[in-house]
Amino acid sequence: MTVTGIISALVVGIIVGALGRLVVPGKQNIPIWLTIVIGIIAAFIGTFIAGAIGLSTAGFSIWELLVQVVVAALGVFLVAGAYGRRGVRH
Repeated sequence: MTVTGIISALVVGIIVGALGRLVVPGKQNIPIWLTIVIGIIAAFIGTFIAGAIGLSTAGFSIWELLVQVVVAALGVFLVAGAYGRRGVRH
């Protein structure tokens, strides 16, 4: 992967992670770096899913972005739930 590819993945990850976090209702007690990591992973998984169901095109695709945001929202929801319970003892 080139330097440009890495920078692009980071930028897309930040955007997808932020959008995914905005979609999830309530407050998420997770650090911003974790949101970015979730966004990067969601971008890759969302691209794979969009390609598998025929929604991916060359260049920008709104459908691919929507799939990525849904995957990011699911990731933020799951990680925020697990991260929030980490320090709680019953």
